[in-house]
Amino acid sequence: MVLHLFLVVQGSDLRLEERDGGWALSGPAASWFPLVNEYLSYLVDRNYSSKTVRAYGYDLLAFCRWLVAEEQPLGDVTTEVLLRFLRACREAKVPGRPGPNVVLLSGRRMDQYAATTINRRLAAISGLFAFAAMRDPQMPNPVPKGREAHWRVPGERSGMLAHAVRRPKNRSSLRLREPRPLPAALSQSDAAELLASFRTWRDRAIAGLMLYCGLRSAEVLALEVADVDIGGRWLKVLGKGQRERRVPLDADLASVIQVYLLAERPESASGRLFLVAKGPNRGLPLSPAGLRTIFRYHRGITGIVAGHPHALRHTFGTALAEAGVDLAVMQVLLGHAHVDTTARYIHLASAHVKEEFDAARDRIRSQPHQ
Repeated sequence: MVLHLFLVVQGSDLRLEERDGGWALSGPAASWFPLVNEYLSYLVDRNYSSKTVRAYGYDLLAFCRWLVAEEQPLGDVTTEVLLRFLRACREAKVPGRPGPNVVLLSGRRMDQYAATTINRRLAAISGLFAFAAMRDPQMPNPVPKGREAHWRVPGERSGMLAHAVRRPKNRSSLRLREPRPLPAALSQSDAAELLASFRTWRDRAIAGLMLYCGLRSAEVLALEVADVDIGGRWLKVLGKGQRERRVPLDADLASVIQVYLLAERPESASGRLFLVAKGPNRGLPLSPAGLRTIFRYHRGITGIVAGHPHALRHTFGTALAEAGVDLAVMQVLLGHAHVDTTARYIHLASAHVKEEFDAARDRIRSQPHQ
């Protein structure tokens, strides 16, 4: 019992820290999991995004804390142990969330982890053991592989152009089924009201880039002054996976950015476009936490609960779909790696769908009965 309590205390003290541009476990029990730190360093060497490395680090931190509490060495993890961990994740309560009496529309309790969170933890664990097997081929991987996903459909490239098709991947049979909700867009009135609530030129420019250009919040924060061509009305955007794309810049939005640069942007050695305007951090790049604070404030004063940064991007994508923009053009503008992601916006184009439905119904009714 004394040993068990000691292990629990050490597990609770296990934490994740940023080190030399990467992430690593630290604390009394960190010496028991050197493989985790080596794997996180390997991800940095592979040029994985810092956000991905951080997310995997916290997923593995949760797994290691559970192993310490269960007195289970990392080297003895089996599929049965993973099943117990996944069960613990499903039954765990998320700190700071409302109790079990608050239920989402999907039926999931608010105080439970989402299936996407649990599957990401499984992906991090699978990557950890795949890394171990790469170094020692004799080491078994406790994460079972599922059947190959059958994504290819008639009409996809084959033969000499097969390299241009996204390759199916084996997915673990331990993965949970994930709901696929449609992107939530704001109504035209809500989007206009939210945008009108921003008072500074900087905040108007930030919201406008999401609403009129479809940029992600991380893409907006990563913009450099040199990435904005106001005269030519183009943006150079660095998206997910370090993929660059060029996005047309709305004329009115270009004027807003120009006024911000001339009248409001503080002097700074930083080349980032959007900087902190006040306080001790004046002149430093605006952080993701700072951006969330801005939108949280404006959701409060407008009462638009759904007014999150990504909702503005979804509104842009929905407007493209309702305007009948070509799917390939939408994919380029939104920066999606695969057209399947872009196709989800087609389902949101309710006005266009209803128009086509009414046209089809009229054609059926106009046909003479046989």
